[in-house]
Amino acid sequence: MTDAAGEVTELLASLREGNEHAASKLVPLVYDELRRLARHYMRREQAEHTLQTTALVHEAYLRLVDQRQTKWQSRAHFFAIAAQSMRRILVDHARACRSDKRGGDHERLPLDEALVFSPVKSAELIALDDALNLLAELSPRQSRIIELRFFAGLTVEETADVLGVAPKTVKRDWRVARAWLHREVRK
Repeated sequence: MTDAAGEVTELLASLREGNEHAASKLVPLVYDELRRLARHYMRREQAEHTLQTTALVHEAYLRLVDQRQTKWQSRAHFFAIAAQSMRRILVDHARACRSDKRGGDHERLPLDEALVFSPVKSAELIALDDALNLLAELSPRQSRIIELRFFAGLTVEETADVLGVAPKTVKRDWRVARAWLHREVRK
């Protein structure tokens, strides 16, 4: 474990114990990586998108440091939860923009195109979220692997570490879950 990763883990433990100063020390250590995650989500957005990268980072960070009950395992665990939080923020935003009073119906797209966020694409993000929620009911581990690999950008080894399984298991579940999601999103 690198010094920075160990320091992040220690600060997360301090934060959980109620040390308010830990949050201010944590920001400089995680901010650049949170921005990278947010840019990953927003990179193909249209210029007129109402949610900006910085706002996504700040909203996700506020949600993360407010989680006093989370038993942070490591820096990778923190970023896995951060990616999940960003996905939920974007889905909530998409749902608000796509509600019936704002235009209703939508078409579905394949998984690899579902993160392009525009008035048309927000529906695909919602479809992807719905499919992931269904997958979580059928196979919670496969759902987490998709979140960690696709949304958080973790490697196979990092994902295996966060989930406490072998990398071979991650690779197998990743293939199966991706195929299942592709089929669900195309329905």
